[in-house]
Amino acid sequence: MDRERKAQVTRKTKETVISITINLDGRGDALVDTGIPFFDHMLDAFARHGLFDLKVEAEGDLEVDYHHLIEDVGIVLGQVLKQALGDKRGIKRFGHFTLPMDDSLAECAIDLSNRAYLVYNVSSPTRFIKDLNVDLFKEFFQAFACDCGANVHINLKYGKEPHHIIEAVFKGFARALDLATSIESRAADGVYSTKGVF
Repeated sequence: MDRERKAQVTRKTKETVISITINLDGRGDALVDTGIPFFDHMLDAFARHGLFDLKVEAEGDLEVDYHHLIEDVGIVLGQVLKQALGDKRGIKRFGHFTLPMDDSLAECAIDLSNRAYLVYNVSSPTRFIKDLNVDLFKEFFQAFACDCGANVHINLKYGKEPHHIIEAVFKGFARALDLATSIESRAADGVYSTKGVF
């Protein structure tokens, strides 16, 4: 690579203030503070298993609901990842990973194609981990897909324990994204597309 694949994005609204820094060629170092402990845990797992250096500072109207902050972190993560990728030349573009987590098995597939789309087939026997509604993670991945310009498919094959289900999803997503963002030296012009552009 002839450039560092790093970026930083800050987004401020009346509901949230979020700053994210990412290094796609990192070691999995994470510093995350969203005010939602389980969400912090998942973002930390995302960084470590994707080998992304990640810093997330987020504040929001948590007294209202967790929805705004979780969705807005997805928006900013999509934006910062897209910025770090630059023109995307040389990336493998596609990534797929099936990840087991105890009773759960999650399959994640990604195409960094500039065509935003989310398929999210994840259900949990119970909707809450402590006071966090796990359905909000669909909003996170929807926001990421839209703002990154990514085609993201996440399918839970099976699972019973909600913590394991969501953790399998985030770790599988991280591993698939690591594959999609990695460099393929054999690509003649650096673009995996019959159009010649992403």
